[in-house]
Order: sequence, then C-alpha cells, then structure tokens
Amino acid sequence: MNKMIDSPDKTGANNTHMTGRDETQPLLPIHMTEKKEDGYDIYPFHPLGNNQIHTGYPSLAAWMATQKLVLIDGYVGIYWHTVQASLAQQFNLLGLKVTWHYTAALQKDAASIQQLVAPFTGSEGDVWGTKCTLDITAFFDMEKLSSLPFDQTADLNIVIGTGATLTHPHAPLVYLDIPKNELQYRMRAGTANNFGSNRKDTATATYKRFYFVDWVVLNAYKQTLLHRITVMADTQWPENVSWMFSTDLLAGIDRISHSSFRVRPWFEPGAWGGQWMKEHIAGLDKSAVNYAWSFEMIVPENGVLLESSGNILEIPFEWLMYYRHEAILGRHATIFRYEFPIRFDFLDTFDGGNLSIQCHPTLDYIRKNFGETITQDETYYILDCKDDAVVYLGFQEGIDTGDLRTKLENSRDEGIPLEVDTYIQPHKARKHELFLIPNGTVHSAGANNMVLEISATPYIFTFKMYDWLRPGLDGKLRAINIGHAFNNLDFSRQGAAVSAQLISLPTISEQGKDWQLIHLPTHADHFYDVHRLEFDTTITIDTKGCCLVLMLVEGTSITVTVGNEPPVVYHYAETFVLPAAAGICSIKNNGEKRVKVIKAFLKEEHPVFSKITSIPISYAATQQ
Repeated sequence: MNKMIDSPDKTGANNTHMTGRDETQPLLPIHMTEKKEDGYDIYPFHPLGNNQIHTGYPSLAAWMATQKLVLIDGYVGIYWHTVQASLAQQFNLLGLKVTWHYTAALQKDAASIQQLVAPFTGSEGDVWGTKCTLDITAFFDMEKLSSLPFDQTADLNIVIGTGATLTHPHAPLVYLDIPKNELQYRMRAGTANNFGSNRKDTATATYKRFYFVDWVVLNAYKQTLLHRITVMADTQWPENVSWMFSTDLLAGIDRISHSSFRVRPWFEPGAWGGQWMKEHIAGLDKSAVNYAWSFEMIVPENGVLLESSGNILEIPFEWLMYYRHEAILGRHATIFRYEFPIRFDFLDTFDGGNLSIQCHPTLDYIRKNFGETITQDETYYILDCKDDAVVYLGFQEGIDTGDLRTKLENSRDEGIPLEVDTYIQPHKARKHELFLIPNGTVHSAGANNMVLEISATPYIFTFKMYDWLRPGLDGKLRAINIGHAFNNLDFSRQGAAVSAQLISLPTISEQGKDWQLIHLPTHADHFYDVHRLEFDTTITIDTKGCCLVLMLVEGTSITVTVGNEPPVVYHYAETFVLPAAAGICSIKNNGEKRVKVIKAFLKEEHPVFSKITSIPISYAATQQ
C-alpha cells in the first residue's frame, strides 16, 4: 500500500472555496444523537454520558474569562486566525480587556527552520524522507520564549499558537487538535501548511514533511502535555469548535480502553480504485470517481469519536495510546509503547484496475533509510471478489532478474508495456483466502478484488516497479521506484515455493457444537497472526492480555458485550478492537446464518520484538 503518493487527487465537485478543504467526503456532523442501526457506520461514536462535551466559541470563551492567563496550544493545520477572531468577538461581548501573544512571532525565521528540517525531507522530488530527531524547541527562539512580557493591566492574557505551553509552566492549557484526514483536506486546498513554513509546496511535498517532520515532532510534544491539558478542543469545523475538560476526557478514554471500540474510518480515491465501497457503504459521496482505500484502522491517521448530550468531539487515536497504552496493548505494551502495531484497511479494485507491481522494504532497510521501527509486512484477506480476480504474488520459476530490471526500466523510460505474467505469478482470488506478503515480496492486487489488508502499521513505504503505464487521477504518471525495489526484493520467492509458503493454509484449531476457530497461519516474518471465528449463536473469547483487532467478514451483524458495559452492535465489514484489558467478552450472532469474524493479534514472541527495544535514533524523538 502507498497512500502518500496515490491519494492527493481531486475527485470531483468540492466545497474548497467555502470550507478551506478539498475533498468530497463531508465534514463530520458536530451534533449526532442516534447511532446508525443498520449497516456499516461511517461515524461510529462512543457515548460518554451527558454534559461532558460543549460546543461553540461562546461557551469556551465564558470558561476562559474566569482565568487570568490561558495558553492555547495545538497541532499543525489549525486555523489560528479564525480561532482568535471567534474568541475575541466573545470577549468583546463580555467587556474584557484581552492581550494576545502569538507563538508564530517567537519562532525562528522560516528559512532557518527549512534548513533545520532539510536533512529529514530528502531532496526535492524524493518520495520519502527519514523520521525527524528534532525537539519542538528547535523551531523557536529560546530567548523570546523565556522573556514573553505579560500585560498586567489586562483582564486576560492569552498565548496562542503551536508551542504556547513552552511560555509558562503552570497556566491553564487549552489544546486544539484536528483529525489527520481533515488536516490533509486543508493541505490539498492550500489552507494548511507545514509547521514554521511559508513555502507553497505541492501536496505531496507537504505531506512528506508532515509525515517525517511535523507529526513526529508534534506528537512527541503532545506526550509532554499529558498532565498539563485543562481543555481538549476539536477544531475540524472551520467556524465552530467542540471541547471538553481533560478530567472528563480521561474518564472516557479509560472506559473505551477497557471495552470494545471503533475508530472513525475515512475513504480515499486512487488510480486503480473501485466501486465496491460505493455500493456497500451508505453515506459515501456517490459522485466520487472511485474509492481505492478505506482507512479502517491506520491509526496514525484515524480518530476516535466521542459523544455527550448529542455533541461530538473527535480525538486523534494517539491520545488513547498516550494515556492508556498498557490497557490497550497488554503484555505487548512494553515493546510497542505508544505505537499501535496492527493495521486494517480496504483496497477496492471492483470494476477498477490493478494495483502497481510493488514490494516493501526489509526491516534493516526501513530503519536505516527512513527511521521507522518496524516494517510493512502485509497480508491480503479476500473479503469479496469476482470470478476473474487474481492476486499477483511471487516470481515465476527461473526468473532472469537482469532481464526483468531492463524491462521495468524500459517501461518507465520509454512507455513500453511489461508482460507481467511472464515474470510475476497470478493466483486466482477466492473469498476468505489469505495471501501472505512479508517484506521483500513482489505483489499486487488485481482488478475486481475487495481486499482487507491486514498489516503491520507502516503504510507509505511502497516501492512501485510497474504501474501499468496509467496516470494517477491528477493526470500525471505516478513515481516508480525500481532502485529501492531491487534493493529489497527476495528473488527466492518464486515457482512452487510461492503457493507453499505465501498462501495461508487454514486449519481448525478448536471447535464445538456450533462454532469453529480457524487458524490462518501467517509467515515467519509476520509478528502478528490471524484467526477466523465461525459460529452460529454466541461465543466467548478471552483477550488473555493481548489486543485483538477484529472484523465481521461474513454475516449481517454481531453484538459484543464486555463486562458490565452496554452491548455494542458491529455490522458487516466494520473493524473493531478488543483491548487487552477487556478480558473475557461474548460475541452474539444477530443473524440466522453462520457468521465469520477475522481476528488479528500479536504473536507471543517474535524476533522483531527484541529489535524494537533498540529504537533507532531517528525514531527516538517520538518516545520521549
């Protein structure tokens, strides 16, 4: 998978001029009172009880007016001018004298910041960078930070902007956050830029710096604020805000991390995208040309929806990990700490095209070149497919690697089509089959598949070798990375060894009167494993101190009950999590036919776990 390069394409009508966002997917409603009863829910919220989430700048200003000094800190991509103007209007109505202090004036100049981050963003035109090792203080003039003059005659002093907390050790802190999807919609519209930058880069270059610099630095900074935050606010609505006190937020996170939960999915078009999600998921914009991905649980870019008295607030998923990673990951928490290790996403090629011929980096390669801790070991679970669907996996027996490279380079440079089947094995796709794609394996999902991609969390490190000579949705050919690919390809995965080693052979691990536990073994390189639960009525499962990621892959709906928590209904194709702390849970089949539930979980032991404990320096900044 490679979302970074494929996704920033315009897909049809949008409301960029009005909202500052470039995307057909509508804004999240700020008010919702009832859960969707039937079918896949694109807005899965978690009720917290009454009167815990507030909306609007008047209510936030009324609380701030009770203070003498308030720090308004937050993430990259916040509309700071809008926030300041909205609050200033309310303070004027209250008759308060307010003095504003702007952290943008305390930063180093943009040219100096660009020089600081350049080692982490690669050369212009490079697809990838390496994870940043800078601390947020590197972006600021420390003398200005330490000598900020407060107005003693004002009713209220406010420091506003990213880094505001650096100016005072004890003042109340309002933290403004934004979901990653909305941040990217603003980025594509040209209304959100990189931290400390005044450059107008392409969307691809801006995203690259987000991923390798801004998100790394600002997520590490978030971790230092865990016990400083007084108010958490969601600013994804251009003219509105929802907010809650941190005490209520922590209570909600604690409850969620001991029960089942879903993250909010989001959906992206792509060059090869299909029509399955449009037909099966209500609420998606039907005018979009296609949907290639659903971010079911790509947690660096997902959020969690909270609800109280009909008001909605979304927090990025990392807040759950910062506050309650031990409850979520259980016995693996000391290994992965704040990094959720498993990814679920959809790849929709129904009535679409083939994914590129591609591979992913080895562990040593991704650590050395990009600063990641774990690599992109994937699997394809076939949720649905047409009769002609195939998965490309592994090389043909006796492949001439030099000839392949020459043909790939000729294709890239001269536009000559590659006879893919001559070099890469096509395997017939069948529903509920699991294809194994450890790092270094050549692969692609062919047209007319609906793939549940189960993977380790990294998701942008795809080395494309051949992209069928088609343009992206922006009309331009997508980047080809033959050099990177040949540095990582495992050419021993060819011939009969591919079917024997890379297509999972299911076995029955346990069974009862009306249920079976099917083991779908993964490859030795995968640090996670996969089971399928098949049952007619109700089963009981025990997390045994391990986080479980699940999806209903056949059937209409199931009801999950954890301890004394209210039962929760999950529908077909919805991804949900049972945190390690959930313990013993029951899952009830709400239909008349047998259901099938996929369960992914971390293996008890794996060689990569010991390597994670020696985190590369380029990643250490996120672990402070």
